[in-house]
Amino acid sequence: MASGSPRRRELLRNLGLDFTVIPSEVDEGDHFGLAPAALAEELARAKAMQVAKRERGLVIGADTIVIIDGGVLGKPRDHDEAVWMLSLLAGRTHTVITGLAVEDTETGCSVVEHEETQVTMRPLSADQVSGYVRTGEPMDKAGAYAVQGVGSLLVERIQGDYFNVVGLPVARLGRILEGFGIDILGGARDAGDGRD
Repeated sequence: MASGSPRRRELLRNLGLDFTVIPSEVDEGDHFGLAPAALAEELARAKAMQVAKRERGLVIGADTIVIIDGGVLGKPRDHDEAVWMLSLLAGRTHTVITGLAVEDTETGCSVVEHEETQVTMRPLSADQVSGYVRTGEPMDKAGAYAVQGVGSLLVERIQGDYFNVVGLPVARLGRILEGFGIDILGGARDAGDGRD
């Protein structure tokens, strides 16, 4: 797995996959200017490719972004930016896009796709936004919230894949892995050879 995200690691572990975490060092700022879905896919591809150059097996790369008013929200740089992001999202619907890339270093085969989910946040007071930011949870999350943590209190409705909002659309990943001969449900091929 070309990601250091503990949330993605937990989701993969829940699937019963044997994997190794090797975080990429892709500079996410180098790719801005692309359309949102293309940006998420390109970041995922770049992460997977970087790790695939030095590892063998299947490499999974993922990148999650939040879109509102046509703009991209990544991870907040500081407390004030987290407050700004959450204030922008409060009471509104935004789109979460996760790019997903799987690279097979043995065959050179690669698949790059993305998943989109609509998330509606409840209206929030300035005190509620500041209180949530003070928990520290928003600081390494796209859009400055974690739907699986205290941030679950912010979310009114999700249309689409919940796990995509967490950071890894597992159903889509499962379908992609089937194309590489890893059928998690059917037990085909030893998934232990893969890299996430």
